[in-house]
Amino acid sequence: MMTQSQTSGRALRQFIACLAIVGVCAALAAMIQSSGGRVNVSHFTLPTQNGQHLAATLFKPISATAENPAPFIVVIPGFQRSKEALANIAIELSRRGFVVASIDPYAQGHSSSSMSTRAATEEGYGLFALVNYAATTHTLNYIDKKRIGATGHSAGGNAAIRGASYFGREAKRLGKPSKLHSVFISGYVLTLRDSVLRHVRSNIGVSYALYDEGAFRNALKSGDMRKAPEALRVINSAQAGEQSAVSEVVPGQWYGEASTRSRRIVHNEALLHPFQPYNGEATANQIAYFETVFNHQSGLTHTDQIWQWKELFGLLSLIFSLVCIVPLGQLLLQTAPFRSLVHPIPSAPASPKGRGQLVFWGLFISGAAIACVSFIPMVEVSKQLFSAASSRQQTWFFPQRMNNAVMLWAFFNGLVGLILFALSYHFYGRKHGANPDLWGIKTNRQELQKTFALAMIIFASYYLLLFCIDYFFLVDYRFWFMGVRVFQPVMLLVLLMYAPFFWVFFCANSLRINAAMRFEGQPEWRSMLLGGFANSLGLLLIIFIQYSVFAGTGTVYWTHNWLYINLLFGIVPMMFVLPYFNRYFFRLTGRIYLGPTVTCLIFIMILMTNTVCYIPLNELAATGGNP
Repeated sequence: MMTQSQTSGRALRQFIACLAIVGVCAALAAMIQSSGGRVNVSHFTLPTQNGQHLAATLFKPISATAENPAPFIVVIPGFQRSKEALANIAIELSRRGFVVASIDPYAQGHSSSSMSTRAATEEGYGLFALVNYAATTHTLNYIDKKRIGATGHSAGGNAAIRGASYFGREAKRLGKPSKLHSVFISGYVLTLRDSVLRHVRSNIGVSYALYDEGAFRNALKSGDMRKAPEALRVINSAQAGEQSAVSEVVPGQWYGEASTRSRRIVHNEALLHPFQPYNGEATANQIAYFETVFNHQSGLTHTDQIWQWKELFGLLSLIFSLVCIVPLGQLLLQTAPFRSLVHPIPSAPASPKGRGQLVFWGLFISGAAIACVSFIPMVEVSKQLFSAASSRQQTWFFPQRMNNAVMLWAFFNGLVGLILFALSYHFYGRKHGANPDLWGIKTNRQELQKTFALAMIIFASYYLLLFCIDYFFLVDYRFWFMGVRVFQPVMLLVLLMYAPFFWVFFCANSLRINAAMRFEGQPEWRSMLLGGFANSLGLLLIIFIQYSVFAGTGTVYWTHNWLYINLLFGIVPMMFVLPYFNRYFFRLTGRIYLGPTVTCLIFIMILMTNTVCYIPLNELAATGGNP
């Protein structure tokens, strides 16, 4: 058995090792992002109309100068995504000599809310303002103002084609070429209509996933673009006459001429909607498109891509930044202010047998089933209860449209979990030797106050490290669409709004994993693995139902709320690892409270900084400078 000094030494070594790994991975990710120093990366904020502001990251190759101006491309993430989510596109374009600005869409990330409830359609999520600025300012003297492009995925793709239509109308009115030379639309075809396309004076590229879950909304209810009216309209919008109209699109084939801005191409990669941006083939198609329409030769093949390395380093940073909080908590618990929070670990009860096993697995299955069937109803309730956010209006009353549904689901299932636990004890456990003293729930007000104080210190330390990483390396902890990013101070107020409701769920999970799923003689890895599945199985069942029906019929099971199902891809991993942290902190304190409090603060801030948030404009002050 190790002494306290040995335990402290091991915790310190683990903490330092985690910090070192996070720091090295951040430095390597920054090196990839800057293409080995050949691209200067910086953040900027652009004041826009109605007191709004747009946050963006600028990727400027050192080869782009006033004497050698380069094409300029705006990258627009989709709904629920931030500018970091499409860093792969920005990396690959900028390392080929393009100047790239990746933006936070309005009401997402560090950009302000919008006065419009249709920001993608009416403002291009900020694209319109940025293109106007780039085309007219003398500051960006290193970009070719005649070669400005835009690319976006999902709702960002809608913003891109709306931008082409908006600047096309302006060009027709002024008798000049459109400010937007070329656009690329990924994962969105709903607005490829004649009413939009007839105004376009730009080259157009389209990329649509063959297995896009949202394809049920398309004219043919399919993701196949060969005879899709949406794809045919794009191609034929630039054809000379009816006799040259195309009746079937050949994916990957060029149509029209770039010199007259009638260049068209449609791609149809065999992918799902949320994974389309993170695919080598889809990325290569975008690279090929912009190099062709801008007549830009980089000397690199389209398949020569390095962004995957940044994703790997981001994933390692994400993992070890979270692992880091356990030894940090252990070190803080050995200081004088928090030493009193450490109690002996309660003895584990005997494994259930016979009828006890039936009760255990019955509760396991019941909890998963309730979690599964309650999600969509909670989505519908959230739309009624939080009507302002659900209709994209600025509000201080729970301003996060998507997280409102997740919060209600978590709160409801947290209460259900506590009720099931209490009922199982009342009707079975107390009659078969269950001992509440072994649950780790005994506490007092002073201990709870210290627990919350310690959790706040761990939370602040976790994000302090991230802010340092962002300041020095301009990266965050990220893998694909799962990421931990820095936040504005106002988000702390939003956290206080949401955290109490989520805490009920997190605390119920800690009670369940430590009091009902910890048995004598059971290996810890098996106990925590079981807890991970118990906590995430309900949501996994939703995904399974959605995609098994999709595979069998070509249409997802939940159509009306399919975006909420897509949201679960980022939530399920968090739900799966949550019991691990609750168990580790239980082993450090002998109580169930520190784990859920720490993880609630950190995980909910992660959720909140990766979703739309309609905070009123007068509460946000734009900061930063011009690019």
